[in-house]
Amino acid sequence: MGALGGCPSGRLMAATEPPSSGATTQAEFIADLATSTQLAEMAGQLDSHLKQIEAQLGVIVLPRGSHFHISGPAEAVQAAQQVLLQLYQQARQGRSLSAQWVHHSIQGARLDAEAVQAGDVGAGVQTRRGVVHGRGVRQRRYLDAIRRNDLTFGIGPAGTGKTYLAVAAAVEALSQESVQRLLLVRPAVEAGERLGFLPGSLSEKVDPYLRPLYDALYEMLGFEKVSKLLERQVIEVAPLAYM
Repeated sequence: MGALGGCPSGRLMAATEPPSSGATTQAEFIADLATSTQLAEMAGQLDSHLKQIEAQLGVIVLPRGSHFHISGPAEAVQAAQQVLLQLYQQARQGRSLSAQWVHHSIQGARLDAEAVQAGDVGAGVQTRRGVVHGRGVRQRRYLDAIRRNDLTFGIGPAGTGKTYLAVAAAVEALSQESVQRLLLVRPAVEAGERLGFLPGSLSEKVDPYLRPLYDALYEMLGFEKVSKLLERQVIEVAPLAYM
C-alpha cells in the first residue's frame, strides 16, 4: 500500500511512453502470486474484474499468466496499475473480491490519478519512525478529517488503510502532546460472549483481533517504546463488545 508498508506488492514495469495526461502508453503489472487460485481471484470469474477495469477506465488489460499488459491513455493506465496492485494485495491475503469492491477501488484510483496530475500530494503524518503519507486522495482526505474533527468515520473495504492511518494520526497527536493518552479499540467478534466457547486464555482469544493495532504501533514507535507506554497506560488497547 505504498506509504503504508507492510503488505506484499506486485511489480509495476515502466511505461513505454511518458505518463503525460492524454498520451497513449503501455505498462505491465506482474503479480507474483503463490497459487493459481489467488491469481483467479485477482482476475475474477472469466476475467470479470479485468473487464470491469477496462470498461470503467477505458484501457485494455491483457492477462498472460501472472503478467498483465495495460494500454490506453496514460492517466487511465496509471489508475489501472493502482487497481491491479490493490487486487493483488487482497488476493494475497485470501480475501474475496466483489464487483462492488472493484468498483470502489477503480473510483478511488481515478481520483488518485487526477490528484497526481494536479500535483496534490497532501501532508503526511509525522511519527517517530518517519512520515506516513496517505496513498491516494481519499486517504489524504481521511487524515485531514481526523486532524480537523473530534469524531471521524472511516468506511471502506478491508485492507484500505483505515486502521493504520487512524493509528498514525493518534501517534502523531501523542507525540505532539495534543493528547495525553491513547485508547485504541477494535471489535473482537460479532458478539463478545462467543469468545467464551473458544479454547485458550482471554489474551490468546482476543489478541489476534487486536494484532493490526499492535503491528501499526510497533512499526511507528518501536517495540520497546510501545511496551513502556502500555505499561504506563499511556496507550491502552482494548477489544470492543467483549463480555
